[in-house]
Amino acid sequence: MATGEIAGRTADADELGAGEARMSTGRMSVARRVEPERPRLPFSAGELARLDEAMAVASRSTGLEFAVYLGDLGEDTRKQAEELHANLGAQAPEGVLIAVSPGQRKFEIVTGEEAHRRIPDRTCQLAAMSMVASFKEDELIEGLVSAVRMLSDAAGTSFKKQPDHH
Repeated sequence: MATGEIAGRTADADELGAGEARMSTGRMSVARRVEPERPRLPFSAGELARLDEAMAVASRSTGLEFAVYLGDLGEDTRKQAEELHANLGAQAPEGVLIAVSPGQRKFEIVTGEEAHRRIPDRTCQLAAMSMVASFKEDELIEGLVSAVRMLSDAAGTSFKKQPDHH
């Protein structure tokens, strides 16, 4: 059996970066930690705060329940949006849902019985046209905030009657 030495220079430990090692063959072995990219949310925290504020003000002033859904609406977008609206439960009659599926480039506005009485279809059509204009400019948040305000303005203010205490 023969013995021998590996020809080549050896690297000092301080020449190697973190996760690097020189193998006895002279080959460099490098290990790197790979952080998975976090999915980018469609809105920044500031944009979410603006949308939340618009919905809160709309709900407070009108007495209606405003909600926004952002996600895939499947093949029958209207049916899916109506099912999402029904998930508002006891608040469904006063519910106003704006469901947007950016990937499909579709959206639906669903109003419950009480909300529909106070927000005419024409106003929903105008809000839809406003959203389309904003969405074409890649202004998703602007379109949603604008639509919530338009629908809220049309509904008017509502002051819930306080029970009489005699």
